[in-house]
Amino acid sequence: MNQITVGIIREGKVPPDKRVPLTPKQCKQVEQLFPHVKVVVQTSPVRAFTDKHFTDEGVEIVSDLAHCDIIMGVKEVNISDLIPSKKFLFFSHTLKKQPYNRNLLRAVLDKKIQLIDYEVLKNSANKRIIGFGRYAGIVGAYNGFRAFGLKHQLYDLKQACACADRVEMENELKKVTFPKNTKIVLTGFGRVGNGAREIMKLLPIEELAPAEFLAYKGEAAVFTQLEVNDYFERIDGTPFEKQTFYQTPELFQSAFHKYAEHAQLYIACHYWSNKSPNILTNEALSSSQLAVVADISCDIAGPIACTIRPSKIADPIFGYDTTTQQEADWMQPGVIAVMAVDNLPCELPLDASEDFGNELIAQVFPALFGEDPTGIIERGSETDLSGNLTSNFAYLQDYVNG
Repeated sequence: MNQITVGIIREGKVPPDKRVPLTPKQCKQVEQLFPHVKVVVQTSPVRAFTDKHFTDEGVEIVSDLAHCDIIMGVKEVNISDLIPSKKFLFFSHTLKKQPYNRNLLRAVLDKKIQLIDYEVLKNSANKRIIGFGRYAGIVGAYNGFRAFGLKHQLYDLKQACACADRVEMENELKKVTFPKNTKIVLTGFGRVGNGAREIMKLLPIEELAPAEFLAYKGEAAVFTQLEVNDYFERIDGTPFEKQTFYQTPELFQSAFHKYAEHAQLYIACHYWSNKSPNILTNEALSSSQLAVVADISCDIAGPIACTIRPSKIADPIFGYDTTTQQEADWMQPGVIAVMAVDNLPCELPLDASEDFGNELIAQVFPALFGEDPTGIIERGSETDLSGNLTSNFAYLQDYVNG
């Protein structure tokens, strides 16, 4: 089998992303599992794992990746850092025809690069096999409880990004206390929702089924987690069918207001299509008990009325006034505190990187470095080495053309 050299590229986005696709220990693990593969790492001053962390594990640090066959990063690679006729793996953020990355995709095609986008690496059942969603859920839920404590002046949690790692962050949760009758609602399962559940399990709060949540009259802190059929309903009143919803979402309307009327904190972990109805309108928000919304999904000007912009790690909370539908002081009575950080896994770069690397090793590398009978890499390649969009991504041609 031919020798393959994999290069971990220096992240070039500003502000810098401290994550890596593989930790130092995982680089060596890859070489042990796939003896024909060598991993090198481009020197970088911004990673959570320093150059020394890599060299201490026996990983070679290099300044140039021109000799590598496959180049891996996390976020979009700067156009100036693209190397012609190579295979690149990163999150390109071009699949939805994002205008700000059109020139990136054009450059990938011009340089005849095979772009393998993590976002579309899927198994034979069409399920994603790689992503940072779990840590988005973990950090986002934590941030939601931090905002809840600050809004109600109950407790003050350290920011996740100020914690050394997940262990320290979870230890902060011991400070959390809930007033009587606290009710919390989550939407969505999947990677993000299940990540949020990991935080819920660490708190003094009881889970109820959706119907039990609506009927609950006790004083204990409770939460419920909703599937799509819980917060959407047929307009004509006929039974909900998931397949029908995905095919013809215009036949449905939101039923989330029933839950918002009871809850003080909403943690949004759902996937939402812009063809679907909005989940939480301004009208429903106005008549709700909600004081804090932690929008991990972070669709701007989309399904949740108060998510009017993303927030940043350094300043994660802003206020939304339902009367003016404008931003306001989030500590003022009646103003909703909104946490809408759009790069949550960056707050715990060490843990998030390790989790991502484990998924790469288990789910992606066997197909990337060996046989790929189900076409994982082929289906996840946006472009080919001849400078063309692949058949699955031909729909991007008008986007490329501008």
